[in-house]
Amino acid sequence: MARVALVLGSGGARGYAHLGAVEELRSRGHEIVAVSGTSMGALVGGLVAAGKDREFADWASTLTGRRVLRLADPTWAGGGAATAERLMTTLDELVGDVMIEDLPIPYTAVATDLVARREVWFQRGPLIPAIRASIAIPGLFTPAVVDGRILVDGGLLNPLPLDPTAAAAADFTVAVSLQGPREPHEPASPARGFSVRRAEWAADLRRRFRRNEGLVAVDEDTDLADVVPIAAPEAPAEIGPDVDVRPDVRTSEVVSLSFDAMQSLITRYRLAALPPDVLVTVPLGAARTLDFHRAEELIELGRQLTKTALDDADR
Repeated sequence: MARVALVLGSGGARGYAHLGAVEELRSRGHEIVAVSGTSMGALVGGLVAAGKDREFADWASTLTGRRVLRLADPTWAGGGAATAERLMTTLDELVGDVMIEDLPIPYTAVATDLVARREVWFQRGPLIPAIRASIAIPGLFTPAVVDGRILVDGGLLNPLPLDPTAAAAADFTVAVSLQGPREPHEPASPARGFSVRRAEWAADLRRRFRRNEGLVAVDEDTDLADVVPIAAPEAPAEIGPDVDVRPDVRTSEVVSLSFDAMQSLITRYRLAALPPDVLVTVPLGAARTLDFHRAEELIELGRQLTKTALDDADR
């Protein structure tokens, strides 16, 4: 049995894979002695530290698209499309009014202070407000206000928070990144392109989304994306009336894809600066950010990927 420091990254619904990673570590007899997480990683990490992750996995496996939408609590004010208050109430009922410093496993939740433009590490205080601050994806969930700070998703600055566990008394560190390439050899270098008239660009974008050419999976199941309006600018007058075409893309998809692109780059830099002993990488194509009704398959994916990563590390 080994003592493991566990680092759980951000990536929305792909974060269910964290639960599978924890299952695999426990099945091998490893003890988790420290946990840090950002966004969904902070949520799962907090439940792991509180000893409630199995109960959460059972509950999450019952979710449907409609139930996810109700838990999100859509709103049209407050700096986001949803408040997630019902989800927080559910988590509060699951773990109770527990303080971070009283958890059996040392825990850190990472959020971003928008005004100060710096990370905030929650290592003391109530658990649920810390999780709420860490999961506030800009544009999707309303920011949290804690101690006068306006806080949003920690993935904005640190999608894979390795630093908080660096001093943990562990035999090795396992990090689970949710920002893996969609394809095994997906290029990361800049692409050369040329500009086109807006009509051609919009038509091509619509075609790619409908055919799902590496951009996003379109699912008919109801989720938060279905209630977020599309905001498209007016076509510039000088281009002409023939190009006033609005691409068939939801605002929530643009936000989540933009966030994924940013986090993927930051994660690569973080890993180069402080590589973990074992890295589990969940590909971006595994699920959309808001696919919270796919718990069972993503938990199993996380378990299989962790099994492979641990086996490779033992060789």
